[in-house]
Amino acid sequence: MAKVAKQAKEGKTTKTTKRRKTVAIDVYKAWCKGCGICVAFCPKGVLAQDEEGHAYAKNLEACIACMQCELRCPDFAITVITEDRLNAGKGGSAHG
Repeated sequence: MAKVAKQAKEGKTTKTTKRRKTVAIDVYKAWCKGCGICVAFCPKGVLAQDEEGHAYAKNLEACIACMQCELRCPDFAITVITEDRLNAGKGGSAHG
């Protein structure tokens, strides 16, 4: 604790935040009706819609794993797969 206080006093502290790393965004196209809700709610513009209206990850590197696309999808057609989920044994595609 004293070390942290000393570093703060000297201005040497760095704030580190652990971010979940997104490995993949799985869109089950048979269930996706192309409503665009996931695209609209993505705060980082990760998702887009293809010619048929299905969602896809156009910029996966920008994903912050907020899970808004997965939570907002009315048809359960999207799954955000993170390292945390993979490590917990929950990261496989639920759609086969």
